[in-house]
Amino acid sequence: MTTGLPHTAAEAPGATDTIAAPAHPPKDGARPGRDRYLDVLRAVALLRVVVYHVFGWAWLTLFFPSMGVMFALAGSLMARSLKRPAAGVIRGRIRRLLPPMWGFSLVVLPLMFHFGWEPVKEDGVWWFLKLANYLVPIGAPPVPESSGDQAGVLESSWAEQAAGPLWYIRTYLWFVIASPVLLWAFRRLPWATLFAPLAVTAVIGTGLVTIPGEAGEAIGDFAVYGSCWILGFAHHDGMFQKVPRYLTVSVATMVMAFGLWWASGHLTADGWDLNEIPLAQAAWSFGFCVILLQYSPAWRELPRRLARFDPVITLANNRAVTIYLWHNLLILMTFSVVDLLFEIPGLGPAYSFIEDWYTVLIVITVWPLIALMIVAVGWLEDIAAKRRPRLWPDGRSRGRKGHGRTRSHRP
Repeated sequence: MTTGLPHTAAEAPGATDTIAAPAHPPKDGARPGRDRYLDVLRAVALLRVVVYHVFGWAWLTLFFPSMGVMFALAGSLMARSLKRPAAGVIRGRIRRLLPPMWGFSLVVLPLMFHFGWEPVKEDGVWWFLKLANYLVPIGAPPVPESSGDQAGVLESSWAEQAAGPLWYIRTYLWFVIASPVLLWAFRRLPWATLFAPLAVTAVIGTGLVTIPGEAGEAIGDFAVYGSCWILGFAHHDGMFQKVPRYLTVSVATMVMAFGLWWASGHLTADGWDLNEIPLAQAAWSFGFCVILLQYSPAWRELPRRLARFDPVITLANNRAVTIYLWHNLLILMTFSVVDLLFEIPGLGPAYSFIEDWYTVLIVITVWPLIALMIVAVGWLEDIAAKRRPRLWPDGRSRGRKGHGRTRSHRP
């Protein structure tokens, strides 16, 4: 009863950055800490992505456009970091990104070869150049169309789905490299720079202009989420404090309404899944992020009602790259784990219950596997950031030592 993992290239997430600190330092002159409100947004985005990839509910792309939020948060931090020389910032971002990806590639590539992938026969010598995208994801890493068999632990499409999060790594890398120019343009022509990606999406995301192949996909992703990334610049620079709230919310609502209108006339086989409707995705994500950032409370600490979730939120932010990179593959493995219940003698009367609650069992089971992966390879994120490796960085050990707040997992 193995069930395929809902998969779209535009939704397989990954993250490579931390959350920005508040745009304005505390008035008392204290060193600015983490913006815990933005930490919460990232944790919610992680949860939503995993749930979406289990259930495949299209409405989740409307309820919380995770990828737009993630790019907005990363853009805010990038603007903060670019107070330093751009070349050093870009090197640092790439350095922090690649080791976790290399750990992922060292597991996934041998599995692909084990299941019979013979790429040289399919693509010739050109494949070796494509393979470099598993080291530095400037383009799309190659994957076999079919790998393994339906009777195995992983279904035949596992490779394509496991490599899905790498689209985010590629797009993030493009944004990092382009950020010095984008930030320069934003600070000189803020409104034109902010809305330019939406205009580009209206051209290439609607078929008016078609860019074929992997280049078209990469440019399309860059355009769809470009305005969200630049919104991060606006958040860092305090632009939301300079524009009346009613105006930003009104404009955001109109842009979101346009996104819904466009989606209603361009529904695909997946219905209202915005991942399949680029212009609707761009408009909805943009407006959604505007509202989230406009009302950003810039918490130095979590409010009392959320304080109980502090360890989970801290862990999610400290291991966002690991969770993003591995969650697709782990969900696929979870299907096989749950399927084992049908082979346990004496559970016959419970089979109907298992079938009725199959996807719920998947959601419950995948989190322990994600936890194991955090312990197994999550420390690569610390190595990449030149820190002491930690197995479970949820902040509680630091709190017991009397430090009050947890330390940012990025300096």
